[in-house]
Amino acid sequence: MIRVAAHARLETLSGRRLSPFSPAYSAPASLEAYITESSGQRVAAAGCSFPRDALYALRLTHGDGVTVIDGSGRVRRFAALPSKGLEDGITFDLVGRFGHRLLVTTYAKNSGTTVSAVDCRGRVKVLTRHAPRVEGGMAVAPSSFGRYAGDLIAPDEVTGNIYAISPTGHASLIGNSGLAHGQDIGTESEGFVPARYTNALVSDRGTPHNRHPGDNEILALPQRSLDPAGVTAGDLLVVNEGGAGTIAVTCHSACRIRHIAIGPVAAHIEGHVVFSRAP
Repeated sequence: MIRVAAHARLETLSGRRLSPFSPAYSAPASLEAYITESSGQRVAAAGCSFPRDALYALRLTHGDGVTVIDGSGRVRRFAALPSKGLEDGITFDLVGRFGHRLLVTTYAKNSGTTVSAVDCRGRVKVLTRHAPRVEGGMAVAPSSFGRYAGDLIAPDEVTGNIYAISPTGHASLIGNSGLAHGQDIGTESEGFVPARYTNALVSDRGTPHNRHPGDNEILALPQRSLDPAGVTAGDLLVVNEGGAGTIAVTCHSACRIRHIAIGPVAAHIEGHVVFSRAP
């Protein structure tokens, strides 16, 4: 069961069927309200845990911040953010180098990206205000990801660069996707490959009058197709916003980036790469 943001609402994907979830939630239809799901991880420093299966969404109107939607679909404000700008990324630290907190990025044109860590009580700590421009379905790297293990890995669609941001706010360039880049075209969605899964899934958002108008569909890359391409557990999949060009990034002593797939030319990819569970 996977939660999906569609038409400014939330839905549940079960198999190939979508059903409504949380009628109380809505987001501006023209904006990209990224969401992420809690696994119930405990934040030891705060003495509490994030509720399992709760969704955390960027709040793009009525004050910068984060909204939480619990497993029953109830909606409430969770945290306010101190930095003004475009909220453009959200993910959980499931590895622990950021204290198992929620990570949010906010981009301001004149100063760069602010990275904030939010604990389970909604308390916010700014880690840096000067990270490179990033946006999209970012993720925290597993312990197997070489020198960048436990860092926040985030893409920049404008340049095609992929960055690692440490808990101290230091940013390092991992590499460039080698794919087309630019606004609404370049690197957008990320996800780290688990040991067991059936499909890697991305959302193809309908975006009328765009060069890549999208199809309002969910696109899948099955494990049986990724295995022959040499994609293994712990690799990072990164998907371009325009056309769904896909790369795999492997980091051990050094990082290797390789092009593994491409989607429909019309595809307009948004959000995270998520993985359906193997039976």
